[in-house]
Amino acid sequence: MQRRQGRVSAGLLLLLYQISQVGLQNIPSVTLGVLVLNIFLFLNPVRPLVDVCISVKEGFYRRNWQRLLLSPFHHADDWHLYYNMVSMLWKGIMLEKKLKSIWFAYIIAVFSVLIGVVYMVLEFILVKILDDPSYEMNCAVGFSGVLFALKVLNNHYNPGRVSSVLGVRIPSKYACWVELVAIHLISPG
Repeated sequence: MQRRQGRVSAGLLLLLYQISQVGLQNIPSVTLGVLVLNIFLFLNPVRPLVDVCISVKEGFYRRNWQRLLLSPFHHADDWHLYYNMVSMLWKGIMLEKKLKSIWFAYIIAVFSVLIGVVYMVLEFILVKILDDPSYEMNCAVGFSGVLFALKVLNNHYNPGRVSSVLGVRIPSKYACWVELVAIHLISPG
């Protein structure tokens, strides 16, 4: 879970290419700010990933609450950053234009913290249900939870669309949930 500081890599270069294809002038301000913040923290992490990831042990038992703020904006590797930020680019363009920048910034801030809280609650429930304390140690970083919440919000504001998940056409309001299960089955980590 450790990467070299300041390393430019294929995923990062591809992300910069995607941003240039859209054009900076076409990216709303909050969306652009989120992209810049995530890229900056990828290149200049506040601390090593093991010290910013959120877990029940670190966040709840050790009361290291700053991890709630840091974990969403750090990524495990360049491809993790790429996939998350390309998703943020498209969701941000759609939602920020619809909701306006101030409200969108508020939603990003709230989702960024709440996702870590929900993650810890779910891991704690798994510890109790499965009687397996290893779930307290699972540590997560990245913007994926915020993106999932944005996708649900986007589906709310754009009803009636159909998405394709692994080649199966599904109403968009259910697609995010099917995608979540598919991602877990394909890549449980």
